Amino acid sequence: MIINTGTRAVLEPVPGLVDAQPLTHIEALELDEVPEHLFVIGGGYVGLELSQAMRRFGSKVTVIDRNDRLMHREDDDVTEALQNLFEDEGIDIVLNATAKRISGKSGQSVRIVIEQRGAEKTLEGSHLLVAAGRSPNTDGIGLELAGVELTDRGYIKVNERLQTTAPGVWAIGEVAGSPQFTHVSVDDFRVVYDSITGGKRVTTGRLVPFCLFTDPEFARVGLSEKEAKAQGIAYRLFKIPMEAVMRASTLAETRGFLKALVETGGDRILGFTGLGVGAGEVLSSVQIAMVAGLPYTALRDAILTHPTLVEGFIPLFSSVPSGSKAAGANN
Repeated sequence: MIINTGTRAVLEPVPGLVDAQPLTHIEALELDEVPEHLFVIGGGYVGLELSQAMRRFGSKVTVIDRNDRLMHREDDDVTEALQNLFEDEGIDIVLNATAKRISGKSGQSVRIVIEQRGAEKTLEGSHLLVAAGRSPNTDGIGLELAGVELTDRGYIKVNERLQTTAPGVWAIGEVAGSPQFTHVSVDDFRVVYDSITGGKRVTTGRLVPFCLFTDPEFARVGLSEKEAKAQGIAYRLFKIPMEAVMRASTLAETRGFLKALVETGGDRILGFTGLGVGAGEVLSSVQIAMVAGLPYTALRDAILTHPTLVEGFIPLFSSVPSGSKAAGANN
C-alpha cells in the first residue's frame, strides 16, 4: 500500500477566519471573476505567484506576511528584488504583520484587523486568500490502527526508502514530509518502485531544484548564501546582473541576476540562484553539471549558443569572485 494523501492549506486560529470562507490555492484557480481587492495572507510560493497573477488580471492586491521579508528564508538580495518587483507592479506589501480578527465573507466584503509593530490597523477588501503554510492529510484515516506512526509535526514517519513503520506500507509526496514540489513526488514514486523491485534508490542526498513562477522567475538549486554560512561552508561567490546576459536584453527583460557558489578548495559548484527571465530553464543546466560533478570551469569554457539565456554562464563564471577572500566559514 502507498499513502499519497498530500497536504492542505492551513487555516490559523484567527477569530472569524473560518467564517469568512477564505480562498485557498484551489478555490483561487476556480474563480470566475476578478477580485476587486484581494488580501493574500502569506508571502511564500503560493501567495506570491497568485498575487502577481491576480494583479495582472486587474485586481488590487495586498500581501500580508508575519516576517520582515517576502520569502524570508532566501538570501537578502533575492527577497529585496522580489519586493521591488511586486511594488513596481502596484502590489501592496504589509510585512511584520499578523491577522488578529477577520469579519465578513470572501467574495463579498472582508475586513481584516492586523497588528503591525505593536499597533492595530484595519484593512478592507473584497476577497481573502490564505497561503500561510500546509498541513498533512493524516487525520481520521485510521493510520494508528494500521501501525503507521506520525512525526511530531503530523507527517507520516518514513525511512530513506519511504517505508513507514507498518510492514508493506509506503508513503510518498508531501504527506511523507518530502519537499512540497510535484517533481519531488515523482521521484518519491521512483524510490518506492525501486524498493518494491529490488533497487537501491533512496531519498537521502537528493539535489532538489525549485522555481517560483513569478515573472520574472526565481529558481535555485543547492546552497544559498544563508545556508552555506549557517553550515559553516566557505565559498566563492560569482554574480552578474541579468543585463549582462545578451538574450535577456533581446527579450527586453533585464531585471534580476544570476549567482553561483563555488567551493574554495576546488571548482565544484555548491549552489546556483537565478532571478530573471527563464531562470527555471537555466537552472536545469547547472543542476545537470552539479549532478555530473563537473567543475564550474566546464560551463565557463563551453561554446554555448548565442544568443541564449544559458550563454549567461560564460560571463557569470568568468566574473571575479566577490571579495578578496572566500565568503562563508571563518570569515
